[in-house]
Amino acid sequence: MTTVVAGAWGLGVLAKFKEGGFEDPDASSTLVAKLGATYFGSTNPDVLVLYTSDTLTVDDPRYEASVVSTVARLPKAQVEEIISYWSFDGKAAETFASHDRHSTFVAVKMRGETGATKTENYHVIKDRLAAPGLRVQYGGAIPLGEEFGKQVVADIVHAETITILPLLILLVILFGAFVAASLPFVVGIFSTIGGLAVLHVVTYAADVTSFALEVVTMMGVGLSIDYSLFIISRFREELERGMSAQGLPPGKPWKRERDKAARKAAKKEYRAALKPIRESALAATMATAGRTIMVSGITVSAALAGLLLFPQMFLRTIGLAGIATVMVAVFGATVLLPTLLAILGPRVEIGRMPWRRPSSKRAQRDPESGFWYRLGHSVMKHPVPYFGVVLVILGVMFVPFLNVQFGSVDARVLPKDSPTRAVVETIKKDFPNGSAEPIDVVVSGDLIPRDWTPAKKDDPIPPYLEEFRQNLGKLPGVTEAQFTGYSGSYGGVRISVTHKYEPMDEHAQDLVTKIRGMSLSKDGYPMHVDVGGSTAAQMDLMSSLMRTLPKMAVFVGVATFILLFMFFGSIALPLKAIVMNVLSIGASFGAIVWGFQYGHLAGVLDFTPTGGVEATSMILILAVVFGLSMDYEVFLLSRIREEWDLTHDNRAAVASGMQHTGGIITSAALLFLVVIAAFSMAGITVVKLIGVGMFVAVVVDAALVRSLLVPATMRFMGSANWWLPPVLAGLHARMDLREHTAFAPAGATAAPPRLPDEQPFPYALHWEEAGPTPAAPPRADADEPVRAAPPAPPRAAPPAPPRRAAPPPMPTPPSVPAPPPPARERFRPAETPLQHERSHPPVPQAAREGFRPTAPPPGTAEPPRLVFRTPDGAEANGGRAPADGEPWRPWADGPPQPRPPHRPRTRREIVPNPDSSGWSWGEVPDDGAP
Repeated sequence: MTTVVAGAWGLGVLAKFKEGGFEDPDASSTLVAKLGATYFGSTNPDVLVLYTSDTLTVDDPRYEASVVSTVARLPKAQVEEIISYWSFDGKAAETFASHDRHSTFVAVKMRGETGATKTENYHVIKDRLAAPGLRVQYGGAIPLGEEFGKQVVADIVHAETITILPLLILLVILFGAFVAASLPFVVGIFSTIGGLAVLHVVTYAADVTSFALEVVTMMGVGLSIDYSLFIISRFREELERGMSAQGLPPGKPWKRERDKAARKAAKKEYRAALKPIRESALAATMATAGRTIMVSGITVSAALAGLLLFPQMFLRTIGLAGIATVMVAVFGATVLLPTLLAILGPRVEIGRMPWRRPSSKRAQRDPESGFWYRLGHSVMKHPVPYFGVVLVILGVMFVPFLNVQFGSVDARVLPKDSPTRAVVETIKKDFPNGSAEPIDVVVSGDLIPRDWTPAKKDDPIPPYLEEFRQNLGKLPGVTEAQFTGYSGSYGGVRISVTHKYEPMDEHAQDLVTKIRGMSLSKDGYPMHVDVGGSTAAQMDLMSSLMRTLPKMAVFVGVATFILLFMFFGSIALPLKAIVMNVLSIGASFGAIVWGFQYGHLAGVLDFTPTGGVEATSMILILAVVFGLSMDYEVFLLSRIREEWDLTHDNRAAVASGMQHTGGIITSAALLFLVVIAAFSMAGITVVKLIGVGMFVAVVVDAALVRSLLVPATMRFMGSANWWLPPVLAGLHARMDLREHTAFAPAGATAAPPRLPDEQPFPYALHWEEAGPTPAAPPRADADEPVRAAPPAPPRAAPPAPPRRAAPPPMPTPPSVPAPPPPARERFRPAETPLQHERSHPPVPQAAREGFRPTAPPPGTAEPPRLVFRTPDGAEANGGRAPADGEPWRPWADGPPQPRPPHRPRTRREIVPNPDSSGWSWGEVPDDGAP
């Protein structure tokens, strides 16, 4: 119900979008534009009506009568000013007539203080603008902005429509079950609706551009699918592990019972046995994948928050929209999705596809046989070739960005068949000075005469203003400088400077710089000189972006570093992650310049190259791609960190982490690419540019950076990946955000938790059947540390020394309660010797698992005990980590603990806490007895 209400409320945002927002509100050019709209009359009219006749010319009285009589009947309540060919005499009028004199345009200024009011007034008079006997076309700021907004909405609807079916097919292929594949769609719809609702609230506090709708849709769907993929995959993994430990088969095994009463009882027993497993699996999922998604969402939001530092409305509102969408996506993935999983449980596998392996076959599959595990080991074995090849590829992709040219948004970003764009292009091509965009110079101050009007021929022009106008006309490249506006109430006059250069040409920019260097004063009192126009606006925009970009970089970099430091407990990994993301962004920027500025993608994507790229769109791509890249980095490194905590083997941790997350990251990237690719086919060039830039960045990040470059750099850095200065260790202990799996499958005997000071010792926890405890050999020297004894043969345990009691047996921890034995016995299938050997591998398999405690053997006569195992010769080699296939041997008293000679002899043992809450290291007296 809440989602339905939010959806109805969120759709109201479509009527509150504002167009533009690319300018710096504090820039001189923005002030000139506001003064023109308020006092002098805008050089960019609200509505530009183009009239055309095949037979008549503008000199024909019938042509004049048709146009003049039409515009004269427009209501003054909606129209403030009308300027046409017949409003001037001589040379000034010729600019309103086409070269063949069959076309003319009328500039209409609408009444209204806001854009919404002017748009409403335009719709009131639109039907009255048709002149008899002439073709009419509409252009100008209002029709252009209106078509721009409608095209954005149409592009988004089209993108969502064409991506639904491909996304559903890919999700079914990846998940292998229809119900599991449908859950990301539920979260995606929820996130998009929630993002629109929050965006609607933002419109009451700030202007919002229509591009925000694109960001809400793209990130709402994309991130929801990514997060759902991560959560569902981990939940299924934990659920299968718990069911396998309890011997519960998947599906509906109670249907095997022929008797109805027996079937009902079996169903009740099965569900009772399944409930603690489902709860434990969901708890473990949220403690690992859920925590990772929370950190990922905060990291992506931090990257988007950098957009809030820019003064441009376009970037600020997109930053707000993006943060709102990310937070809603995180909420959906960590609250809504777990709720659905808790309800479904194993029923998430409903609609299982033929290629989805049963859980028993997946459990038997060797984890080291996966593609990503082998790729990780290959990269770790040959890091230099991988590192060099990837850097060369990224460098080649970045090269085009060295020649980037930034441009502004104009009518050419609309589709080629756009009627509004057709009007603009016709005026530029067929009218005198049609392509000229003048530089507007506004002179203001208290000494401007209040009763002077430049339009009157008999009104003398103040000498200092005339001299300034003449100086402007003498500048290189200037064709004309004339007075085009005056305001006595404001105390200012506008001079329009026409030149022969293109608006974004370097010579035009040099001309703006020279004009801004000029000064004007009267009687020793200086006056204000402000310069505007499209050229000055683009220069001010670039200046504003360059001033703010370093602040954004520092803010995002510091915020990301702190978050990753809190999550990974490392100094090197956050810095490396930031560098990796910059490489992905650089490659995407080079692809944008190659495709859009050079025009190599114009034929494929059907757009008009402008010889430049829009600067604010590049900033948007920078923030979004940085957040998405960090999203995948967190997914990968979280699992690598988990394996490192278990094995302290850098190579094994990277390979195992890639095996667990490589497929998920690739699948998430593939699904996100489907969403982005749809936006690459939009009608507006800026939307295409954003889609292509993000598409390339995600491909580069998933295929090259995360899969090859990250493991190669981690191989170079070795244990330095996890280096943490002692001064920061205590700080990290208080800020630790790492994944903590504190849950075991229901019914399984849990191993004692790992302690922080346990990590430096190369041993593994292993459950073995109860039997004699091997005794440690006597020490020759009291100051030497305890040495481990070789495995004792199966014989009776030797008598305990008189002064040294044997360590107490490890108690069974109060873990999640086990299901009733009848349910386990009823649903556990009988195991053949081969199946038992596969499900309970020998010790070398446990060696490859590193520190991970293996499950206790089922069916033992006595409770299993926990022993420590270390590879042969570990003490002689400085406590090195075990190699693959190296035999392990048990320690009688745990790992050796060196003791300072000046302290009393003590021995460390893992002992149960008095309150039965768990285990901890304990110091017991050790007088050196064997």
